[in-house]
Amino acid sequence: MLHISDLHFGRTREDLLDPLIETINALSPDLVAFSGDLTQRARESQFAQAAEFISRLTPPVFTVPGNHDTPIDNPWLRFVKPFHRYQKIISEDLEPEYADEEVALVGVNTVNRFAWQSGKISRRTIRRICDAFSEVKDGRTHLAMMHHPLEHDPGTEKRLMRGARAAVACLGRCGADVVLSGHLHNAAVAPLTAAPGVLLVQAGTGLSSRLREETNNFNLLHIAPDAIKVERYGAEDRPRFGIIQTARFAKTKGVWREV
Repeated sequence: MLHISDLHFGRTREDLLDPLIETINALSPDLVAFSGDLTQRARESQFAQAAEFISRLTPPVFTVPGNHDTPIDNPWLRFVKPFHRYQKIISEDLEPEYADEEVALVGVNTVNRFAWQSGKISRRTIRRICDAFSEVKDGRTHLAMMHHPLEHDPGTEKRLMRGARAAVACLGRCGADVVLSGHLHNAAVAPLTAAPGVLLVQAGTGLSSRLREETNNFNLLHIAPDAIKVERYGAEDRPRFGIIQTARFAKTKGVWREV
């Protein structure tokens, strides 16, 4: 599975567009999972660019919206029909689900139309995730994907989304193995502090020119029962994408540990 986030069409590095598409297609993952912020300002032209990008990918695609995928320059549309453009051009389903022989993936919409940056995750949404996982008890790895992360490193300027702590506690009890997210433009892989049985896989930005002390990147996940390898691909000078970091984790006695 390939995990990518924060493309931000409308503020992209055009020199990386073709190399990113070529790299994804060459890797040929089972699924390309986009954890939000396909656009910079949620304009129809930017969604059209994102849709064109997606159309050039050969693997199947799975998307959830991010806070930038709701319009900020049209308050009426933002508060009344915040996902109209996303649903019209990208996908009608804001919280899709996917399953194959190895994984069960639940998409989560954490966008809060009443707050530009910080998201929210409700108890009802948490129950939906747990219910979806309870229906899959055959050894598949359980993943949830959302734009806003459930945990921030110390010193992170952005506010943690509302409901995150309750979500961590519940997901840690109901069989979640991995949470994929974006938003911060910084990549990271580590067990959640309050729920070490859940691995947080954070992607940086795939194409945005707005970088935060790291290059444009995405994650390639190799998933096996109770084991996961995360290869981080980063943009190099040419430009092209290559592996810049690899992390391996094994789950023993319900806890993820790096190996």
